[in-house]
Amino acid sequence: MKDDKILMGHGSGGMMTHELIESMFVRYFDNPVLHEQGDSALLKLSGNHLAFTTDSFVVDPVFFPGGNIGKLAVAGTVNDLAVSGAVPRYLSVGFILEEGFPLDDLERIVKSMAEEAAKAGVSIATGDTKVVEKGKCDKIFINTSGVGEINANRLAISSGKNIKPGDKIIVNGGIAEHGMAIMAARNDLNIFTSVLSDCACLNDLISLVLHTSENIRFMRDATRGGLATVLSELVQKKNFGIRINEAQLVIEDSVRGMCELLGFDPLYVTNEGKVIMVVAAEDADRIVERMHSNSLGKKAAVIGEITVEHNGKAWLETSVGGKRMIDMLSGQQLPRIC
Repeated sequence: MKDDKILMGHGSGGMMTHELIESMFVRYFDNPVLHEQGDSALLKLSGNHLAFTTDSFVVDPVFFPGGNIGKLAVAGTVNDLAVSGAVPRYLSVGFILEEGFPLDDLERIVKSMAEEAAKAGVSIATGDTKVVEKGKCDKIFINTSGVGEINANRLAISSGKNIKPGDKIIVNGGIAEHGMAIMAARNDLNIFTSVLSDCACLNDLISLVLHTSENIRFMRDATRGGLATVLSELVQKKNFGIRINEAQLVIEDSVRGMCELLGFDPLYVTNEGKVIMVVAAEDADRIVERMHSNSLGKKAAVIGEITVEHNGKAWLETSVGGKRMIDMLSGQQLPRIC
């Protein structure tokens, strides 16, 4: 680490986040379970396989088009379990509340958490509440942890160790919607748009896919750092490459327009309802067809494939016939986005 203080870029989900994790947290906490560094830790207790995950949410503003910090907290943790191949079962919730935060706003947030948990079929089983003096935190921060059950034949999904050249890459819809919805909700920008956050629990959609094919090689939700960062992480130090076709990416016109206006690359913008899947080529069309039957997968598409070229690198074939390398986010693009 070249800096002697924490910077906003350390929370970006990109290169600086990875450097912090490796040089600080993995260095001191390292153990065989943590070393895997998946979206969920995979545990074995009394012969049963479990997935365990935790996440904290500090989004600004706490209410945004398509959701709020509470819905985001439940969906984010449910999705981290689901993309590991697990069936989410139980959540814990910890609140840090700033003195003076309106009780009506807290009730709206808690109510939306209960509704989202019920929709996902999970129970909020335990929690904690702390209150700090005014000015010591920004309104409300939420931590959620989750536990789910996972079948032994799905343990390789989070690591992607069964990925093979020729496998196809699928995304369940349009990218960059959450990040642009948050930007539009920030009062200082005075932007008016129809963009809604894609914040949603994906476990039903993922369950549908897992029951469609046994050849799901890898899944990850494209949150901080966006689609590009997930692909960069996946291919690092591997003996395969990734090729993405820009023409096959789904980006809504309103999202594309906001990205162009504000100077953001949609590949690096946060999503909260998008899963990236690597699947066997022979099953790809069938999986996409089944995803189309779910409201959260209506615009699912194959966006690329695993290749024997460019080992350790991800490449984008542009719509004008060029190529550019997809690398990990190097700094801070959008602060306080989740």
